[in-house]
Amino acid sequence: MFPYLEPKLVTDPALLGVLEELRAREPIFHHPEFGTSRDDFNNMMAPDFWEIGASGRRYSRESILDELERRHSDKYVEGPLHATDFHCRTLADEVYLLTYTLFQGERKTRRATIWQRTAAGWKIVFHQGTVVQSEQGC
Repeated sequence: MFPYLEPKLVTDPALLGVLEELRAREPIFHHPEFGTSRDDFNNMMAPDFWEIGASGRRYSRESILDELERRHSDKYVEGPLHATDFHCRTLADEVYLLTYTLFQGERKTRRATIWQRTAAGWKIVFHQGTVVQSEQGC
């Protein structure tokens, strides 16, 4: 293992409030307090939102909305989620990158979400999840 390859991620203290606001919203689309309907999810996303899934496949905004609607209309049950190692940085005025590690049972993924603060509230601009195969390779 090459420990020098691992970045030292430290959130600027001036961003701790933003970090906490965004941390409460991750993983995205898994917090019923922010909504569970297609309209709710639609309002969470920027108009040009898209995602790269853990498989490497790209997903459009509409395909994500369709999948979320399906999950919330069925008796979809997801196992426990545990997120750690949150880090936030500014990308542009009112645009932030939030990264973290998500554990879903035995599955471990690294996540990155680009968020934009708007007059209407937080909007998700982009999201990516990458499966961690092994600590030596990642």
